[in-house]
Amino acid sequence: MIILRVSCLVLLIAVTVSSAELEKLHPLSDSFIDIINTKQSSWKAGRNFPISMPLSAIKKLMGALEDTFIEKLENVQHDEHVIANLPENFDPRDKWPNCPTLNEIRDQGSCGSCWAFGAVEAMTDRYCIYSNGSKHFHFSAEDLLSCCPICGLGCNGGIPTLAWEYWKHFGIVSGGNYNSSQGCRPYEIAPCEHHVPGNRMPCSGDTKTPKCYRTCENGYTTPYKNDKKYGKHVYSIRGGEDHIRAEIFENGPVEGAFTVYADLLAYKSGVYKHVAGDALGGHAIKIMGWGVENGNKYWLVANSWNSDWGDNGFFKILRGEDQCGIESSIIAGEPLFE
Repeated sequence: MIILRVSCLVLLIAVTVSSAELEKLHPLSDSFIDIINTKQSSWKAGRNFPISMPLSAIKKLMGALEDTFIEKLENVQHDEHVIANLPENFDPRDKWPNCPTLNEIRDQGSCGSCWAFGAVEAMTDRYCIYSNGSKHFHFSAEDLLSCCPICGLGCNGGIPTLAWEYWKHFGIVSGGNYNSSQGCRPYEIAPCEHHVPGNRMPCSGDTKTPKCYRTCENGYTTPYKNDKKYGKHVYSIRGGEDHIRAEIFENGPVEGAFTVYADLLAYKSGVYKHVAGDALGGHAIKIMGWGVENGNKYWLVANSWNSDWGDNGFFKILRGEDQCGIESSIIAGEPLFE
């Protein structure tokens, strides 16, 4: 009886709250989360962030600045025969099982460095994929974030296209995650508590961009200059859904950028599509696969807010309709092997 009453109350709220009033609800409130779940059935919302977390701190995690440079990149198109034979569902972890970073979810910490993370995550996967699983190199988010003066504003945001161009022209060294002591330049910004209360420091969004050090961490034997790996070819995919799928199927994950609305903060499972809430900013991510769930086409995406956000750090977003601009800023590249 109690459960029935609660369900009826939520339904009553959803019916009586107007669109204008819904927009005024705090996006981390239980009422906002409940209404998201009653207004649609393609995805489930729940609590990821503590309600005490300032929205200003969350907005600072959105670090993808407007990318006007992408139009200058070569626009790669794929063969229609390849497109016609693409599977309905594709998970790169099945095709390239010897590339373990396809399973990795990184944590950008309290810094708007998503533009760098989306780039190095895809570069890392592609280095393995292009070598048929025989070579592994964990590209350093720290090195790209701190040492690319043309990329933007560091922890205050950057431009994905310029991150890939930096890789091509200047190279990026290796570097593991925070406190890993792996590679030349591990990430120095500690994970923060993006989500429900836990044992990490709260995310403030006030982290300063780390200083650029062109030397490797103590104990790493390869000199900084010699550790760099480069991109051979950088390009965009601006032909729509089918060409993006073909690119991922043939060559591996890509970096994308999209507008984050307040309802995405509560994503837990299913195929996300924007329901309610204001735009919070541009966010860069790694798009790695696709599929169909309950009749809804989706992109499979790896986020960089740690594995306790969303669906173990991943999320699915509606495919084929340029949801939140997800299909409009796709960048990729081919690694250079010496």
